[in-house]
Amino acid sequence: MTIGAAASPLCYTTWLFAAYMSSAVAGFADDASVSSGPSGSPSGRRLRKRNASSKRLAGTSWSVKTDSVQSRSFANMCMGAPCGSGIAGLGSYLSFESCPEDDSIKNETGPAGDVSFFGAGLPGLKTRPVKSVRRPLKATTGKASAVATPPVQPIKESIESKKTSTKPRRVVVTGMGVVSSLGHDVDIFYANLLEGKSGVSEIENFDCKEFPTRIAGEIKSFSSDGWVAGKFARRMDKFMIYLLTAGKKAISNAGLSEEGLDKSRCGVLIGSAMGGMQIFNDAIEALRVSYRKMNPFCVPFATTNMGSAMLAMDLGWMGPNYSISTACATSNFCILNAANHIIRGEADIMLSGGSDAAIIPIGLGGFVACRALSQRNDDPSRASRPWDKDRDGFVMGEGAGVLLLEELEHAKARGAEIYAEFLGGSFSCDAYHTTEPHPEGAGVLLCIDKALAQAGVNRHDVNYVNAHATSTKAGDLQEYKALMRSFGENPELRINSTKSMIGHLLGASGAVEAIATVQAIRTGWVHPTINLENPENDVDMKVMVGGEKEKLDIKVALSNSFGFGGQNSSILFAPYIEANET
Repeated sequence: MTIGAAASPLCYTTWLFAAYMSSAVAGFADDASVSSGPSGSPSGRRLRKRNASSKRLAGTSWSVKTDSVQSRSFANMCMGAPCGSGIAGLGSYLSFESCPEDDSIKNETGPAGDVSFFGAGLPGLKTRPVKSVRRPLKATTGKASAVATPPVQPIKESIESKKTSTKPRRVVVTGMGVVSSLGHDVDIFYANLLEGKSGVSEIENFDCKEFPTRIAGEIKSFSSDGWVAGKFARRMDKFMIYLLTAGKKAISNAGLSEEGLDKSRCGVLIGSAMGGMQIFNDAIEALRVSYRKMNPFCVPFATTNMGSAMLAMDLGWMGPNYSISTACATSNFCILNAANHIIRGEADIMLSGGSDAAIIPIGLGGFVACRALSQRNDDPSRASRPWDKDRDGFVMGEGAGVLLLEELEHAKARGAEIYAEFLGGSFSCDAYHTTEPHPEGAGVLLCIDKALAQAGVNRHDVNYVNAHATSTKAGDLQEYKALMRSFGENPELRINSTKSMIGHLLGASGAVEAIATVQAIRTGWVHPTINLENPENDVDMKVMVGGEKEKLDIKVALSNSFGFGGQNSSILFAPYIEANET
């Protein structure tokens, strides 16, 4: 083979590198050959020198050390292994683009058409050049590189760099959307709560006569028309349909327009405790017949993150997008993390909350097996009764709640109505039991204390608590004791439970209750806790909101959500006061 005098240095480098690797690897392709001879023998010295030269050529950062007597160079480890024994097949690994001077290179081939530059034992090297897998090298002379590489286009930044502001970024609530057994409009929903209406009734979606529990906060009338495209509504699990509907209603409620909206700074963080249970259950039933009967959407539409993803796809929002699943504390985790994205400057708007739709046979049966549900089937509206001596378990609910959180200055710039300010919150873990709360309420106390510290709130300013209060024997009392230890000295303290009317919405409960909390701040009215007719001896009714709504000038409101696994979460809201920089 002959090489024209005009060939560039890079071409020489490329061919010589491959040739040298052929010679180098041929001598020690077998690991045993490195140490086969005596340490002082001429052949051993030659192998060690060849190994060292190979390392210098390939770069020490590519070498892999094995033990004190063996060392594999990049040529042996990364070429010999992928390409076969020895150096065979090197061309498929160390391929390169042709140089402009290729015409001056005369290829001498054997009978099989293989390049003979490296000798006869290289069937892997063909004359046809293929795309390089190496990083392009800079020319060592003043001449242009012989390897043509496309110019790298800089990525266009969607946001111009701005000076970092030292002013803290405040988070406010400017929109809310809800889907519940008491209504799918935030004002109607809260009006029903203020009236003390119950959304708990007999289950109608499926035949549950064989179950010991046959009641739930089931949504009887719901339409996603105008909110979710028909083709998706037919394929999606209800939890996702509820999520999309509530999310879009929150945007509408906020009066948010696409005009001038930087979608790269808008995100979605809406979680679910149970995910697409019906979709997954249907897939299992189909699998009993044949895998060919399974819905191709069964996996993506069953995952908890897909709701946030589908909503972002619909809206074109490219900011933070994921979901969190922490059992019944899911929504609060999502809300707090969404707010933190805004505080850190990673987003200006976040849709946050939760959605669940587990009132199906497998969901009902699972909670029955946990012995967690009320069996007051003959009187559904009075089944959920937090802090009452006659409570016998919680009542399942379903639905979704979404809050639109927005950076304060962004909200003011577009003239948004500000419903409340999000002050902060925190989490903790009981580290005690799968389903039971810590008997001393240690995790709840820790969570509340951390939330107050994180938000910079004095505990004496908290005068309203929307409690987790699920109507279970142990949970209600442990939370009550923790609340009294934290806020009991405040004579203005009022505590209530939204679950007394809508049941337990699992992963959606925190968001729906956060909406109720914000509505209490907006209206100045806190809703009643129905069915609290025979309170526990330890419960002081002076701090409880009983069977009637009450007027309250809320300074700071706390909303609790706890979940299986000892997950605790507390978030804080307050009326928006422009002068309040803390």
